[in-house]
Amino acid sequence: MNMTFRWYGPDDPVTLDHIRQIPCMSGVVTAVYTVPVGEVWPQEDIDALKRQAEEKGLAFEVIESVPVHEDIKLGAPGCEKYIENYCENVRRLGKAGVKCICYNFMPVFDWTRSELKRPLPDGSTALAYDDETVCSIDPVKSELSLPGWDESYTRDELRTLMERYAKVSEEDLWRNLGRFLDAVIPVCEEYGVNMAIHPDDPPWPIFGLPRIITGADSYQRLFALNKSKRNGVTLCFGSLGADPDNDLEGIIRRFGPEHRFHFVHARNIKNTGGRSFEEAAHPSACGSLDMAALLTALYETGFDGYMRPDHGRMIWGEEGRPGYGLYDRALGACYLTGLWEAIRKKK
Repeated sequence: MNMTFRWYGPDDPVTLDHIRQIPCMSGVVTAVYTVPVGEVWPQEDIDALKRQAEEKGLAFEVIESVPVHEDIKLGAPGCEKYIENYCENVRRLGKAGVKCICYNFMPVFDWTRSELKRPLPDGSTALAYDDETVCSIDPVKSELSLPGWDESYTRDELRTLMERYAKVSEEDLWRNLGRFLDAVIPVCEEYGVNMAIHPDDPPWPIFGLPRIITGADSYQRLFALNKSKRNGVTLCFGSLGADPDNDLEGIIRRFGPEHRFHFVHARNIKNTGGRSFEEAAHPSACGSLDMAALLTALYETGFDGYMRPDHGRMIWGEEGRPGYGLYDRALGACYLTGLWEAIRKKK
């Protein structure tokens, strides 16, 4: 297992010097954020990120993410140019030594929360999702903006996108994902890159938009779409765990031996009733997920990919990007590394 840390580039208040001081940290997870979705990333920008990371002793092997253009998800006429641009990005990243690309196939909206700073009893704040609140929102009329989104839209652009997706079913989305993978995976095979799709967050439809990567059945279908081991998953505990019907340990033990889990987002959440939850500190006792059981299942099924501590609380007066501060994620990394060591030595 390789412990990594999300880094938003040179403008991130969490610096590479901060990250390198976290014990047992092997590398960073980053991306080129200055290029519009669907366009080719300049090789010099990729190389600059690689150089900055490696100068601090951190590996540059995981990209999160290369966003998928909406025309690809929609299967729109002319989307072939965006697929080819995606393939070119895979080539360039593979040449730079990248081994894993995290991406998602969520229509329009990336991960969605109703609160960015919910006060917790200990005085920290956390991301939270309340389904009733989200269901009451009209995304076309509301001002929606979240950290971590790779693209934002004007109101007119958003309205147009929502109208286009009104004609897209889950089956359409699956078909378009298969078309995308059939084009990209051969390039991944050539350049030694694993594609790791992130589950939908939350793992159910929002705003009337279809969502398809939601649990065990969707993983079964995903792997059948393209049988290459390069076609894999970013296993996100918090995203899947938001649905209590998802047996996370069972998912790991069922699919882990297939070696399709290329990347793990390890975070805990506290289910607060129905389709609602709030982010929690990483230890099992702080939320609804048994982190020790999940890491044990990963170890016992041969996981040897990348892991990072996901969404942390804002603690100790830290100000910054909600969910992506330094302190709580650093605590999470140390907790996860300690758990892994204990499991490994016990086995």
